[in-house]
Amino acid sequence: MLELQIPAGALILVGDGRKALFLRNQGAPTHVELAVERVFKQDDPPTRDQGTDRPGRYRGGDGVSRSAFEETDWHQLAEDRFAADIGSALNRLAHENRFHHLILVAPPKVLGTVRTHLDKETSSRVVAEVPKDLTSQPVQEIARTLSA
Repeated sequence: MLELQIPAGALILVGDGRKALFLRNQGAPTHVELAVERVFKQDDPPTRDQGTDRPGRYRGGDGVSRSAFEETDWHQLAEDRFAADIGSALNRLAHENRFHHLILVAPPKVLGTVRTHLDKETSSRVVAEVPKDLTSQPVQEIARTLSA
């Protein structure tokens, strides 16, 4: 991994499909000190509580053959919606001039979803993207991983 320079005052989003940490570098690029600004969590109830019906059936053109529709992945829909909400929150913070440098840290799929929801102004402030899941690590370990 290339050495990542984290500017002083940079906002770092560390997230996955269920949890997002907004961290701020209160130190210098050479001595990173991350502080938690916000934590977003999403409730993700079991599938049995989200979708109760069996998948639908499709009757073929001959009127006899039948085929099942694919079952809805409620957890994936919730993760995509959460990533969109995080993108909107980042856009709002950028328009309020709450950060000048943004670093995105998330698994590749979530990173791509968040990226699609960033507007032009927010995207221009992204200085680095790290395709890793670090949400379960303590803040000190996240700082060590990003600055190593």
